[in-house]
Amino acid sequence: MRDAVIVEAVRTPVGKGKPNGSLAHVHPVELLAHTLRTLVERSGVDPALVDDVIGGTVDQVGEQAMNTTRYAVLSAGFPETVPATTVDRQCGSSQQAVHFAAQGVMSGAYDIVIACGVESMSRVPMWSNVPAGKDPFGPGVAARYPEGLVPQGISAELIAAKWSISRAEMDDFAVSSHQKAAAAWAAGLFDAQVAPLDGVARDESVRPGTTAEILAGLKPAYYDPGFAERFPQIEWNVTAGNASPINDGASAVLITSGETAARLGLRPLARLHEFAVTGSDPLLMLTGVIPATEKVLRRAGLGIGDIDLFEVNEAFSSVVLAWRQETGADLAKVNVNGGAIALGHPLGASGTRLTTTLVHAMRERGARFGLQTMCEAGGLANAMILEAVR
Repeated sequence: MRDAVIVEAVRTPVGKGKPNGSLAHVHPVELLAHTLRTLVERSGVDPALVDDVIGGTVDQVGEQAMNTTRYAVLSAGFPETVPATTVDRQCGSSQQAVHFAAQGVMSGAYDIVIACGVESMSRVPMWSNVPAGKDPFGPGVAARYPEGLVPQGISAELIAAKWSISRAEMDDFAVSSHQKAAAAWAAGLFDAQVAPLDGVARDESVRPGTTAEILAGLKPAYYDPGFAERFPQIEWNVTAGNASPINDGASAVLITSGETAARLGLRPLARLHEFAVTGSDPLLMLTGVIPATEKVLRRAGLGIGDIDLFEVNEAFSSVVLAWRQETGADLAKVNVNGGAIALGHPLGASGTRLTTTLVHAMRERGARFGLQTMCEAGGLANAMILEAVR
């Protein structure tokens, strides 16, 4: 079986997902098109050679409907012969796109493929694809979980309660995310991966002045008297400050076989070493990163101590801190340039945003192995291991 390598990785700056956000004026197709155009320009690859483009988008409705990735390919100026598809594995959609793309290369189905993702939460708010009064789950799920499933914020609270994670721990973790992101920007560590757009050149959600004292003053984001009665163990410590914001952004990675990269004179950033996906309790919902990490390490024949850098999506502080308790990972190796709490979480774009951040950080720090994992709605998670190409 052939190998699969990442030869370029780019992303837009991440804007606030609000009407006054820095990227709210940009149609989601154009967000992704800009990233695709920059990807091939920086790599020097002729877009006509791209066998497929696999994109992730979560709320596929309105301006993000009708196979957004295909129209982004056309808007980017790629030949009409380049195909594209859009996938949905919730927050892990574009990480799943990486899995599919790499597996296609490894199997011989592709020589050159792009994995990417986009979400404009200012223009297509979360849950826009579920009309009011409609049930996306169906009667079988209702029968299996008669007490009802819960929103992600309640899952984050349940995780904090189960793993005894305090408000102070979650706030401290969030402050660290902002500090690391601000330091990375100041050091120019994002310059090689970010593709400025319409005068926007920096991530809008990074708050360098955030402190634990400021975050301590925020109110619980998800308090609900009904859930408080149902789950008396919840202490209501999840806030807007220790959770990821809503955002706009796009990201993309270019994947080829090692043989193709050598033939075209492309320098690999990393080899895609191993993959895993898993399901978990849809009530806790966000804990799948724990078994996904265990599974991908087992498949790779590695231990947690073999991994030099981790990217664990910061949907909520409690998710990463519970993952750390269970895996024993060194928190100093996790999200070293900041995570989604600071950089933002534009749903469908986040998977390849994490990959972009990880491959560049591995190159900067001389890391051999990097592990990326993401929690996803419905009790799902993706995990993959990248290996440096020496």
